[in-house]
Amino acid sequence: MLVHICCSVDSHYFLQKLQAEYPQEKLTGFFYDPNIHPYSEYYLRLLDVKRSCKILGIDLIEGEYDVENWLEAVRGLEHEPEKGARCSVCFDRRFEVSAKKAAELGEKIFTSTLLTSPKKSLKQLQTAGDALAQKYGIAFVAPDYRKASGTQEQNILAKEDALYRQDYCGCMFGLNIQRDQQKKLADELFVPISQQIQPESIEARVEMYEKRWSLEEENKPYKIVKQRFLNWRLQMGLLKVRKEITPAHFLPYSTLKGEYTRGKIECAVNDLHYMNRDEVKFMTLETYNILCQTQYPTVTTLIFNPPAFETEIALRSKLCMSAYDLSAILVVEEIPSNKIEILLQSRTYSDVKETLIEL
Repeated sequence: MLVHICCSVDSHYFLQKLQAEYPQEKLTGFFYDPNIHPYSEYYLRLLDVKRSCKILGIDLIEGEYDVENWLEAVRGLEHEPEKGARCSVCFDRRFEVSAKKAAELGEKIFTSTLLTSPKKSLKQLQTAGDALAQKYGIAFVAPDYRKASGTQEQNILAKEDALYRQDYCGCMFGLNIQRDQQKKLADELFVPISQQIQPESIEARVEMYEKRWSLEEENKPYKIVKQRFLNWRLQMGLLKVRKEITPAHFLPYSTLKGEYTRGKIECAVNDLHYMNRDEVKFMTLETYNILCQTQYPTVTTLIFNPPAFETEIALRSKLCMSAYDLSAILVVEEIPSNKIEILLQSRTYSDVKETLIEL
C-alpha cells in the first residue's frame, strides 16, 4: 500500500492505525507536498516525516517539489477559503501524482494521511481518491481514524513523540487568510535579504530539529520546551540625509511610534548619538565593529551579511540599553550632521517558540 504523507503529526498516528488494520500490507510512505511554502517549511516537515518513518520502520519516498506547477494549478483560486475550490484542486493534484506513483510501483492500494486532518473534508478527499483510483486501475481506501476520539489520540501521540506541530496546512494562501482572521503577522513568509535567522522563524526551527536529529543519532537525552517572548520583524527600513538615501543597518527590535520620523542629531553620549525626536539613536560602523568584534568594511556589507541575531541583541546590552528598550538604533558609516528622515516599518508581538535543551 502506498501512503501519501502530508506531515508527521497526521502520518505518525495514521500509519500506526494502518499497520494494525492491514498487517498483511507492506506500507510505503510517499511525501509529495508541493503546496508547502516556503521551501524551508517543506524541508522541516520532510525532516520530521523521515524521523517518524524511521521510528515506525516504514520506507519513505520523496516526491518532486514542483511548486511552480502547483501554483499554476491553483491560479485564480488564491482567495478561496479552507475546504473550498483551491483545496479541491490541491487534493486532486497530490492524489493524482500519488495514484500514478502507486501504479508505477505496482501497488494495488493507495491512501493519504490527509484523511486524519481535522481541517480537511473526509467526503471531499474520498471523492477525489475514488476517481483517481478508478483512472489508474487501483483501489483507494479512506479509513476514518478521526472518530472515537481519534483526533485526541493523534494529538497525544504527537506530543509524546515530540513531533513538529505546524499550525497551518502549508499553503501560503491559506496561511495569509488564517493570519488575517487571527490578526497576526504571517511571519512564516518573512525571509530577510540578509538571510539572518530570525527568532521563531522556520529557519530557526530547522536548526533546532536538525540538532534534535543529531542528538537522537548519538543517543543523547534532550527536552523540547516552549518559551513565551517578544518577537520582532523588520518589514522595511530607509534612511535619508538631506533627501539622499544613505546606507543604514537597523538593529533588531528597532521600532518607531509611527512609520516616519525626521530630525537632527542632538547630542552624543559615549558611543551613541541621539536624534532630537522619537528616541532614535545612531552609532558608527567603527563602533559596531569594535563592540561586536567584527570587521565589516561598509554598512552595505553589514546589511547583506550581518552576524547572528543573538550577537546584535547582545550589542544592545553593551550599549547599556534596558531589556525593555525598543528604540530604533541605526548603524551608519558617518554620523549625519544634516536633516535626517527615517521610514521604519517593523512589528513587535507576543510569540511562543520551542527551545531544545540538552539534558
